[in-house]
Amino acid sequence: MTGTRVRERERHRADLPEDLWDRARLAAVEATGLLDTGPERVFEDLADLAARVTLSGRAFVTLVDERRSFWKACVGVDAVALADRQNPVEDSFCYLLIGLGGAPLIVEDAPNDPRTRRHPSVGPMKIGAWAGFPLLGPDGEVLGSFCVIDDRPRAWSPTDLITLETLARAVSAEISLRQSLAAAQKALTLSADLAHSLQQGLLPPSPPRIPGIEVAASYNPASRAGRSDIEVGGDFYDLFRTRGTSWGVVLGDVCGKGVQAAQVSSMARYTIRALATENRAPADVLDHLNTAMLTQDSPRFLTAVYARFRPTPGGIAGTLALAGHPPALIRRADGTVRPIGTPGMLLGVFAPSALIDVRFRLTPGDLLLLYTDGATEARARPGAGEKKHDVFDDSDLIRTLADTTRMDAADTIDHINRALAARHGGWASDDTALLALRVPDVHRP
Repeated sequence: MTGTRVRERERHRADLPEDLWDRARLAAVEATGLLDTGPERVFEDLADLAARVTLSGRAFVTLVDERRSFWKACVGVDAVALADRQNPVEDSFCYLLIGLGGAPLIVEDAPNDPRTRRHPSVGPMKIGAWAGFPLLGPDGEVLGSFCVIDDRPRAWSPTDLITLETLARAVSAEISLRQSLAAAQKALTLSADLAHSLQQGLLPPSPPRIPGIEVAASYNPASRAGRSDIEVGGDFYDLFRTRGTSWGVVLGDVCGKGVQAAQVSSMARYTIRALATENRAPADVLDHLNTAMLTQDSPRFLTAVYARFRPTPGGIAGTLALAGHPPALIRRADGTVRPIGTPGMLLGVFAPSALIDVRFRLTPGDLLLLYTDGATEARARPGAGEKKHDVFDDSDLIRTLADTTRMDAADTIDHINRALAARHGGWASDDTALLALRVPDVHRP
């Protein structure tokens, strides 16, 4: 290394942000437990998805301490040994994110951008363009970055940036979920309340508001009476804007319970969000999720229903696909109920998934119900010597839904939950997730 380059590196290191050495930030990075650990499929898959969507060639999940940028995942770089999956902190763009305090860093022409043109890695690492979003700790600490690199200068599209932001949140959520579960597992006595709190962390805090559409959802965990362990369920739902006036809604059920089921739920939810930004049809979104799941080491599979829809002057127009999941139900304003959706293969088992899109419309007074199989398997807990009680089945759910003609979305969900509780008597054999979309009745005040 020439004397000029040594002096340049020393000057560059002197410009590193003070937040790099912040004790709280460094403690949060250490608490992830990911430094100096090998590749893991969940992080590699998210980085691979970013590289493919942005066509950038390289993608990284990094953690940054006071001396190096550690690549927990790297795509497009031949680095297997841990010693090769890191570089000095001053040679990484990631410290720039730390200096921004949680804002993204988008660079379209690294050799000429005033922020990066003197950076020592632009030439050696062939950085033409760089886009990165921060990985955040529980208290907002910048742990590192989720970034992509292109060899040549380029403009990053809005879809590129939305995808990267979504995937960065997915990585942050995965890290947070692991830390929450690890802390829970160390406890000698783990309560059902903690299990419920962790499960709620996998669900949106509350469904977003859609102008002109009623939205309601609920999640009720299975009964855990007499148990001291923690079992996080695999049921999940999500409702989000995709592009323009379009929205996406997904509801799924991962096989089994516990840490692995929760991780698959989290991965599925954020993968669907990322794919949905590309305006893909529901069957295509679920097929890509199936492909991602087949690369996972965990032998988990899931069922899901995903719909893409948009509000119209007359109500809702949408498309829906099923992957091994019970059909959605449409309750018309006159009380008639019909299933909707073509049965398809569950995800994470076979390729290709061969799913089919089905169109639907809702007009004033109509309601769309998505649910997991806990809603069609409710039964009372048999006592000693008693016969097994009747199961609350598909026909029971349809009859119950037909009785909600004059109810709004929230009252409909409450009515179904009360009917289920009346059947199982306080002992739920399985987790139950419900989500309803309703077009308000124009005649209702």
